[in-house]
Amino acid sequence: MRPSMFRSVFSVVRRQESSSSSVIRRSFFSEANPERKVAILGAAGGIGQPLSLLMKHNPLVSSLSLYDIAGTPGVAADVSHINTRAIVKGFMSDDQLGEALEGSDVVVIPAGVPRKPGMTRDDLFNINAGIVKGLCIAIAKYCPNAVVNMISNPVNSTVPIASEVFKKAGTYNEKKLFGVTTLDVVRAKTFYAGKANLDVSGVNVPVVGGHAGVTILPLFSQATPSTNALSNEDIVALTKRTQDGGTEVVEAKAGKGSATLSMAYAGALFADACLKGLNGVPDIVECSFVQSTVTELPFFASKVKLGKDGVEEIHGLGSLSDYEKEGLEKLKAELKSSIDKGVAFANQS
Repeated sequence: MRPSMFRSVFSVVRRQESSSSSVIRRSFFSEANPERKVAILGAAGGIGQPLSLLMKHNPLVSSLSLYDIAGTPGVAADVSHINTRAIVKGFMSDDQLGEALEGSDVVVIPAGVPRKPGMTRDDLFNINAGIVKGLCIAIAKYCPNAVVNMISNPVNSTVPIASEVFKKAGTYNEKKLFGVTTLDVVRAKTFYAGKANLDVSGVNVPVVGGHAGVTILPLFSQATPSTNALSNEDIVALTKRTQDGGTEVVEAKAGKGSATLSMAYAGALFADACLKGLNGVPDIVECSFVQSTVTELPFFASKVKLGKDGVEEIHGLGSLSDYEKEGLEKLKAELKSSIDKGVAFANQS
């Protein structure tokens, strides 16, 4: 794909993501964009490789730092041949992690193992929690002011782990730590548009709560454009499919992978939004798992306005349907348990 074609794709994507798309596109293509370094931790994995490709194509990125425990030199060499703005460097050993992180504006973390058939999120936690904790210790040391985008699952626990690590290091800034829940939004938009026979490019569906199973709560009552074509049974089915989207892909791949491509796409969308916010582009709003000010839970996925310092504003939940109110109450206990689990892990000796 030629760079000009890829820029066109990004332009279409951003028209889907914001009502102020004309302003955003002008900023996106501006030659005066500031220097921005993005580091991807876990860049040689199933999510990391396509994510690295997408970020190399993003004209807001001037420096792309790729880190993983194996295979990174090859990924970096491959991606570096693409004729776009970002200068690519690959890092592999533990003693190179500091250099990979230093000066980063945005750090994206897809590191860890993917979910396989029969694997629970507890299984994921037991492996990925330690990986995330180690990487966050390094972030606190080498780029404490970076915006951190957490993709590593289970996000409901890994984001609290990161927060506790940063608190211990004295670097925690709740405005700059995000759990990437964009894939839930992407799925909700796609499924809603398909069922309602709408042009998906004009559809928006906020998704709140968390990023696992029943903690994922798509607010189809707030979907735009609204439609009367869907029954209550349709909404229940769409909600369930959004919640089980990851399992749908894992089972379809029959043990040979998880939702790596769609997650890389969603991760690239959110990183792009963070870069725009840092660059001062107005009215950038995305759903993300952040320190909550709208619920009694410590963390909660909400619509978030992004700015030069990360979180600029956390939007309230708005008007919910009875079905959504019921779903909100159902998710709270499980989400709190996952959050507490992450905090406890981070604080154990």
